[in-house]
Amino acid sequence: MKRPVVSTWRRRHPDFPAALSENSGRPLFDGAQVTAWLIASGLGNATPSELRSELALFGIVALRDRFTPWQLVETLGSLLCLRRLDGRPLADDANVSPASAPEADEALWSALLRRAERIDAEDDFVLRELRAIDATAAPLARLAEGLIESAYDERGAYEWLLAARSRLGLDSLAADAVTPELRSLLTQLTDLRLRLEQGESLTLADPHARAGDLLAALLDDTEDHDRVTVLAADPDERLTRITRRRLLLAGVGELDLDVQTGTDLEERFAAPDLVVTQLPYRPGEDRSVLTALTELERVAYLLRPGCTAVVLGPADALVDELKSTEAAQLRSALLRENIVESVISLPGGVLPFRPGYRPALWTLTRGPVQAAEGKVLLADISSEQLTPGVRMRLAEDVLLWRAEGFRGLDGHDPRYGRVVPVADLDRAFGGPLTPPAPPASAIWSDKVTERPALIAEAEARLERATADTLAYEDERGPYRGAVMRRVGRLPRRTTLGKLITARRVTRLPGHRIDEQHLTRDGHHTVLGPEEITGEQAVGGRRIDRLLLATVYERAALTEPGDVVYTLAPRLGVYVDHDGFSVVAFPARVLRVNAGAPRPLTPRVLAALLGAARGTARSPSAVRPARRIEDYQLPDLEPEEVLRFDALLAETERRERLLRAQAYALAEARRMTIAGLADGTLTLGELRTTDRT
Repeated sequence: MKRPVVSTWRRRHPDFPAALSENSGRPLFDGAQVTAWLIASGLGNATPSELRSELALFGIVALRDRFTPWQLVETLGSLLCLRRLDGRPLADDANVSPASAPEADEALWSALLRRAERIDAEDDFVLRELRAIDATAAPLARLAEGLIESAYDERGAYEWLLAARSRLGLDSLAADAVTPELRSLLTQLTDLRLRLEQGESLTLADPHARAGDLLAALLDDTEDHDRVTVLAADPDERLTRITRRRLLLAGVGELDLDVQTGTDLEERFAAPDLVVTQLPYRPGEDRSVLTALTELERVAYLLRPGCTAVVLGPADALVDELKSTEAAQLRSALLRENIVESVISLPGGVLPFRPGYRPALWTLTRGPVQAAEGKVLLADISSEQLTPGVRMRLAEDVLLWRAEGFRGLDGHDPRYGRVVPVADLDRAFGGPLTPPAPPASAIWSDKVTERPALIAEAEARLERATADTLAYEDERGPYRGAVMRRVGRLPRRTTLGKLITARRVTRLPGHRIDEQHLTRDGHHTVLGPEEITGEQAVGGRRIDRLLLATVYERAALTEPGDVVYTLAPRLGVYVDHDGFSVVAFPARVLRVNAGAPRPLTPRVLAALLGAARGTARSPSAVRPARRIEDYQLPDLEPEEVLRFDALLAETERRERLLRAQAYALAEARRMTIAGLADGTLTLGELRTTDRT
């Protein structure tokens, strides 16, 4: 929540917990009391489990002045793992008091160390981390119990903790993390769940595991952990122990888990069936294309027949054109080996801590189906967002290609790529691995085949709009505003507040509308700041009239000619000529009273408000420079108001005519360019008509 929301809660709700103390003018509250109040009132904007976990995480973050971020993550992870191995709560000892006295902390920590020495005698998971810290860490055991209570088990608590690694100050641990959307895509490309549902026992491997994010994402997609063996490796011993604890808490048995410190997997333990890895990141100044391809080659050596690998790495090595002959030879050799299944260009930003890093993805399969031999699927989604639809379609492309290969005209046409023979890529030695043309499914789609007819329709609309404009000009003549310099005294000034006091204008409130109730096919248009400032088209958000009548009983509809305005995020004014709309707060309504002694018109009022001086807001300002009631306007004479209104109406009519021409011309131009760009259209002789 933003700070003003909490201030409003304290003012409106007498039962909001009282502040315990004040620090530099900032009131401090008891976190447990505030969490309980949020859960009881339903105002927390989150589930009770999320609120409780946030309370525990806040307490953990508050201990950064006592422990280093690494100590917090390692100690809490070890405590959670100890609880999982022992099967008992961390403070479950008859000789340990729940009090916070130093003696109780010493007793609790001694009991925890004895349990760790008994359960983890070989120091595979928890022992060294607990020995490296003293009894001052006893509060972490209680915070760990709070996390477990919120997350229901040790695994959920550990995942919550690692998700907050940046808040704890461990940016180095979060630097290689990928977005949840990319993790979901990698999971879909492995097809792990289907393989396990078919009764297979699988071995997962990651030779560059880091903190185990990718392996944890795969295991999170299935519950059949009893048939999964995991191999992992990383040069950083701290990270290997984090990964080992993470996999154990995810449900992998101790005997089915092998995480090595180094760069080599223990292949004697088990042969990999699925390899999912992210090549180590190196800055652009130090990045070597040859090194990245060599690491990719090492992953290829792990593949046995039927094994699949998904490798995330730098696009300049996996996709881009190669300048180095040695690197081009290595990449061509990998392609000729008949193990490269697909090459995918990914969008930027999927590594949040490295926004300038361009990633790409290779999927490898040892022993592909016969129809896929000698061919590679090249896909490019670098200009897409990884929405669920994009991920699903891309995963279908790759999985169907893996299962069926190329089937000619009766097969599945990829939605994001092209099937290219390896021989063609080999001839373009070192060339970019990008689709040579748009996907066949895009070229032969209904939208493309109907494009000439759609262009002809847009051209016909343009011709009709042009004829309407010419006819209007013939009828009304050229546009003339009849403006002239004012002579004599300037009109006297007034303010909107005075107009409201004189009942010449009435101000009406907007209504708080739940976003979940807004659709595109409702009965009433919803006008909010987005529509008034032009960020969204009017009519894009609507609400059902029955829902409006039952849920928003006090909501009133606008009348034709109402002026809708907003001050947030900036001044916006809109005249609702049709009426029967719903105004969404913070937008409000100004209604002109036609029976007033000196009447205004909606168009004139909106134009004068939009041109009022001093309405802009400084970028650093929280509130507008002045209230809208203080906006100064000229109090025009009634005859001048009528002439001004007629001029504004005339400009609106001409704008509509010109806008119809512009829309039709832009539509025809857009489709023509798209057709020529993807090669599905060509041009004949351009015909021009001279008008005299």
